[in-house]
Amino acid sequence: MNMRQTVLGVFGLGKRSGSCCGPATGPTENSLKKIAIVGTPNVGKSVIFNRLTGTYVTVSNYPGTTVDVTRGKSLIAGEKMEVVDTPGMYSLMPITEEERVARLLLFEEKPQAVLHVVDARNLERMLPFTMQLIEAGFPVILDLNMIDEMAAAGIEIDVVKLEKELNVPVVATVATTGKGLNDLRRRLAEYVGHPECTVTI
Repeated sequence: MNMRQTVLGVFGLGKRSGSCCGPATGPTENSLKKIAIVGTPNVGKSVIFNRLTGTYVTVSNYPGTTVDVTRGKSLIAGEKMEVVDTPGMYSLMPITEEERVARLLLFEEKPQAVLHVVDARNLERMLPFTMQLIEAGFPVILDLNMIDEMAAAGIEIDVVKLEKELNVPVVATVATTGKGLNDLRRRLAEYVGHPECTVTI
């Protein structure tokens, strides 16, 4: 039994009828395409956000809450896009107010790409959330961050095989140094704007 089958079994999720490689709905004529960054705390999510957006960001409460959401702009393949750093979350089944806000943001704002940043050293523990996002129909890109620390710990991940198993793009980065960010931008550019997918949760 492979990793995908194991995760599907644990969460009682069936096989997908096809991969999700585009937005749940397209952006309106005057809106920017949106990239939402999700992940647990302390995986380098905000560093990735800063690498993509630079210094021009805004922080505000999500409507009706006291939870902060950080937004910025990024130039991806010559197109300006909005990047949203969501509050830390462990699951699409929210327990905390931060998780509830992050879930609302995903379902209400329908980003054209959902970048799931994980600590590559703890992939097995974080992969179930990746599977939840995929099974929900979100256009997921998986970012294996901290690959330098992963290598130092003697851990190896076959990125090509993992991408094939999950059927979504997988990139490897070191957010603190910028390693892999060019590849991340390239994969985002390839991914954003593909045919629609349907959120099923």
